[in-house]
Amino acid sequence: MNESVDLNRTHVPHDLADRIARWFTKFMRFFADTFFAKRYGHRAVVLETVAAVPGMVASTLQHLKALRRMSDDNGWIRTLMDEAENERMHLLTFIEIAQPSRLERFLIILAQGMFYNGFFLLYLLSPRTAHRVVGYFEEEAVISYTEYLAQVESGYHENVPAPRRAINYWKLHDDARLSDVIIAVRADEAGHRDVNHAFADQLAAD
Repeated sequence: MNESVDLNRTHVPHDLADRIARWFTKFMRFFADTFFAKRYGHRAVVLETVAAVPGMVASTLQHLKALRRMSDDNGWIRTLMDEAENERMHLLTFIEIAQPSRLERFLIILAQGMFYNGFFLLYLLSPRTAHRVVGYFEEEAVISYTEYLAQVESGYHENVPAPRRAINYWKLHDDARLSDVIIAVRADEAGHRDVNHAFADQLAAD
């Protein structure tokens, strides 16, 4: 777990594609804030089911691209698959902390189906924009987990013991609490932010 990661880093839009990606992210943030308000545990459960989609979609399409071109992928496929797996671990962890309601489970099915197909099409049309969208999504995730951590530390949410799954995955100490899990997850999201913005920059340069 890297707690020294820069939590305030953000990408300033350079062109229309970047601005559209940023606008779309803010639009989605508005709906998440409206529906979940300060129920950050439940927000994490629903949004992490969506967050695990881009890495798998992008890795699949990068894999097919490498096969078509019979060329090396320069490590993109493994990085993206690791990102998808990491986001899935976030989901499994928060399911143990905040059990989703029937409505939230329905939203998960709806949101995942819509987002998977939408992101797939976006990646086919513009991989650069797709990675930029994910980079902005992760910027918002860092903000959300920072707000969640503040609520836990203030006593608004109980600082429950960390699930054993989280302790094993992030190698936390045995008496770790929810706040430790949030710090670890937030660091992951900041890492995904930097990777996806870097991928978008590389595609723009190419």
